[in-house]
Amino acid sequence: MKIVIINSGSSSIKYQLIEIPSNKVICSGMIDRIGLETSNLTYETQTHKIEESLPIANHKIGLEKIAHLLMDEKVGVIKTTQEIDAVGHRVVHGGSNFTSTTIITDEVKEKIKQLFELAPLHNPANLEGINVASAIFDVAKQVAVFDTAFHQTMPVVAYKYALPNYLLTENKIRVYGFHGTSHKYVSEKAIKHLENSSKIITIHLGNGCSMTAIKDGKSIDTTLGFGPMNGLIMGTRSGDVDQSVIFYLVNTLGYSLDAVNIMLQKQSGMLGLTGFSDLRDIESNAGQGNIDCQIALAMNAYRIKKYIGSYTAALNGLDAIIFTAGIGENSSNMRKLVCTDMEYFGIELDDTKNEFRSKEIREINAPHSKTKILVIPTNEEIEIANQVYELLLSK
Repeated sequence: MKIVIINSGSSSIKYQLIEIPSNKVICSGMIDRIGLETSNLTYETQTHKIEESLPIANHKIGLEKIAHLLMDEKVGVIKTTQEIDAVGHRVVHGGSNFTSTTIITDEVKEKIKQLFELAPLHNPANLEGINVASAIFDVAKQVAVFDTAFHQTMPVVAYKYALPNYLLTENKIRVYGFHGTSHKYVSEKAIKHLENSSKIITIHLGNGCSMTAIKDGKSIDTTLGFGPMNGLIMGTRSGDVDQSVIFYLVNTLGYSLDAVNIMLQKQSGMLGLTGFSDLRDIESNAGQGNIDCQIALAMNAYRIKKYIGSYTAALNGLDAIIFTAGIGENSSNMRKLVCTDMEYFGIELDDTKNEFRSKEIREINAPHSKTKILVIPTNEEIEIANQVYELLLSK
């Protein structure tokens, strides 16, 4: 079975064409920095590799470019869209409607649309991917895999807010959690790698960021909540902020609620602190003496450290921490900032191992470190493909 996987992030599209059940990747690639002046596109098969820098204004243009490459006469890997059996889509917010992998219908698309306000940077891009793929791969089954599904194992003490009870029972206001596909994938890899590891913290660092406390393979707490804006400092999202600030902005400074929402979602985080949303730009400018960038990096690491402490308490111990996603996998500087002065938690970094680059699982802790420090490249696409295959096989 050939399955195209489309993973539309807030500023990126990752894609793969995968042969299942062998997990053979026929083609893979990525477009990042979508919406900026210059976007980066990669497209790779066993015989061809393309790297381009070009303006890609939005996800629709990016997805059309990907489809064109897949069927290109010179570098393409399919001749007709009828070769594709299914398209698997990452969808960030499933709300209370979706707790498992789901075949996409018009009703499903409408429910995804209804959740736009809860994931304004993601669900619109996810739905755009579904609509474009439905038009291009019109014979294939379209299937949604929801980021929120993995976190359905959280206990009530973790997912319930201290709000009037009816807001949960009637309005389904609760912690949902996100990046579940990534957290599930890397935690399972870690458990297999370490053979016996029941208390893990996964740290997903990209333009969007989250952490999850995982006990015996199940999510018991996570930093993102009702929407994907809470917790860690992100590319353009604020992460944790005192609710009183929102009321002050509206009631005293005269901001509209829409303006505050836009500020917290699209103008805050690393962008608000530095003027840059991409960590590569921030680290480069920090190295050149930019104080704002240096402080922002320190704040980012400090927030992660606080959650490591919190989740170690929730787990009643810690066997391993895992860095994953674009920043987690590639920024040795951010990993070092996080792991410095964490000896109390048994976290001690090996600087040489930390600088080593690899696409494989690697341990970067010092030999005497009580807690393992792992870098595990996430592969949400493989995880999505397997979930799509299992669903279609059961039909």
